Amino acid sequence: MFRKAAVTTVSNGSYLQGQANGRLPSMDSGQPAQEGKVVLKKKVTLLRGISIIIGTIIGAGIFISPKGILKNTGSVGMSLTVWTVCGILSLFGALCYAELGTCIKKSGGHYTYILEAFGPLPAFVRVWVELLIIRPAATAVISLAFGRYILEPFFMQCEIPELAIKLITAVGITLVMVLNSTSVSWSARIQIFLTFCKLVAILIIIVPGVIQLIKGETQHFKNAFAGNDASVMGLPLAFYSGMYAYSGWFYLNFVTEEVENPEKNIPLAICISMIIVTVGYVLTNVAYFTTISPGELLLSKAVAVTFAERLMGSFSLAVPVFVALSCFGSMNGGIFAVSRMFFVASREGHLPEILSMIHVRKHTPLPAVIVLHPLTMIMLFNGDLYSLLNFLSFARWLFIGLVVAGLIYLRYKRPDMPRPFKVPLFIPALFSFTCLFMVALSLYSDPVNTGIGFAITLTGVPAYYLFIVWDKKPKLFRKLLGK
Repeated sequence: MFRKAAVTTVSNGSYLQGQANGRLPSMDSGQPAQEGKVVLKKKVTLLRGISIIIGTIIGAGIFISPKGILKNTGSVGMSLTVWTVCGILSLFGALCYAELGTCIKKSGGHYTYILEAFGPLPAFVRVWVELLIIRPAATAVISLAFGRYILEPFFMQCEIPELAIKLITAVGITLVMVLNSTSVSWSARIQIFLTFCKLVAILIIIVPGVIQLIKGETQHFKNAFAGNDASVMGLPLAFYSGMYAYSGWFYLNFVTEEVENPEKNIPLAICISMIIVTVGYVLTNVAYFTTISPGELLLSKAVAVTFAERLMGSFSLAVPVFVALSCFGSMNGGIFAVSRMFFVASREGHLPEILSMIHVRKHTPLPAVIVLHPLTMIMLFNGDLYSLLNFLSFARWLFIGLVVAGLIYLRYKRPDMPRPFKVPLFIPALFSFTCLFMVALSLYSDPVNTGIGFAITLTGVPAYYLFIVWDKKPKLFRKLLGK
């Protein structure tokens, strides 16, 4: 039914097959590795782990348009409350993933945990949607933000040509792919540098905001909860926007096998990162409201740029550059992490065998990285990226909710599983309920786009039976699949 475990052999002198079918000894299993075997090395330290999480969470959103929450809450006080609560909920989800990462020491994130808890079919559907639509579209969208803001200082007096944005975006995507194909160490080092740039960018906003507060610029905080009343539908949508802004805390779990001392470093990296991001997000929004009124914030296309122009004069030119670097860090962290999901899915027999091969000298999962390049380019020049993300944004929370529900299920199914880090049961229960509530809400509030996304997700079911279960495929078809 599934492809048989492959023998570890050299292919063309450049690659070695990773652990085929996921049933051979893993890096943390304590079993002896096969002689001459090439594996992904443990190069992700605590600092690099923190940089992966922070560097992937903080993208363009906090700098460009945090108005979605304000629009759906109706007041400054409620918007700041939602930013705080979303940070706490994201921390809860991250703690659940910390438990899963310390008791299931295999890379792959969502895919691996769904496979362990619920079996191959839902796991295949998850990686199918991620490979074909979600990751290429998400990478293209954040890359477009990178292209637009890296060109912003050169087109201050006129509109930036769309072709120029797409061309510089294509260069940025290619650069990220080359970096992740060439060296794990350099990719991690650059991610640390870019994370530092993101935190500097946030401080550039927070520090002047604190100075404004000291000067008494608090007029927008008086009667903070007064304003347009939030509707019953508005508050959940505000939480949806907030959770999207915090998404990315799960990426360290995609590279578990490369983390040094995962029992200690995964929980530490997650807790430190989420505290930094939550405090940074809330203080950044406070800073915005010291200078920009709620009405002006709703009209602004790039809140950070508007804020900088009012307080910093010519230095405001630095803000687009920091936003571009922030986007580049999100691109790099996302590709670094998600390529490991494809690597593990291939190792389990759910994707073509070549994606589980490792470069024999560079020790990078090169095929799993470069498979995203053509798909992302197609998305980039196709044009309708935001519709695709709207179709499938619910799928992310559906599967994350499923993963956390799987944690509860594994507590009963496998009570003797070693759990070096364990969270109270109410945390996964609350978080999985929140995720599934947001999914149900999206089905109610936007049935057309969500229905299309649901239909695209369901295509993974016939694909599973066609590509994985069906044994009597034509010889040419089997050859193309690497079987």
